[in-house]
Amino acid sequence: MIDTMSTTRADPASLDLMFPQELISLEVSAQLPSDLQIRPLASTDYKRGHLDVLSVLSIVNDLGEVAWVNQFHAMRATPSAYFSIVILDKASDKIVGVGTVFIERKFLRGLGSVGHIEDIAVDKSQQGKKLGLRIIQALTHISENSGCYKTILNCSDTNIPFYQKCGYVKKENEMAKYAPERVNHAPKL
Repeated sequence: MIDTMSTTRADPASLDLMFPQELISLEVSAQLPSDLQIRPLASTDYKRGHLDVLSVLSIVNDLGEVAWVNQFHAMRATPSAYFSIVILDKASDKIVGVGTVFIERKFLRGLGSVGHIEDIAVDKSQQGKKLGLRIIQALTHISENSGCYKTILNCSDTNIPFYQKCGYVKKENEMAKYAPERVNHAPKL
């Protein structure tokens, strides 16, 4: 029996990725410890604990692998819009950090674009190792190299100092209106 997981652990080229590996900063990759790897989200990352890492941020409704893979393909089907990355522990083949930047096209600023950073999460066992910083640096690099005139994110007051260390400045305020909770949590797309 062939163990296909071990043949793909350190080789993003053999994975079904959300976007090309080349878009991730080589400088950021080089700053990670040698036992970790940063790469685009892969269609098989449900099994590597993607949702487990996201659960440090908020409640995660796990609708199963099929729904997760369908969402992956829906996001990838919008070219140059969604860039989700992971940091992978090579030895365990488990995800230990995640983040996404999505690119919003605008009519402002000469038809410019804005990068929105979302869902930055690091497994509790890996916090304090600058992985969050590396995720922010990688996503900012993707945003800037996609031609965005700015990259923005929302965070809690307690996380402001962290994002300031990443080069971000506090600007304006965030407003939110949440939709009423639905019984069926499946997206209406």
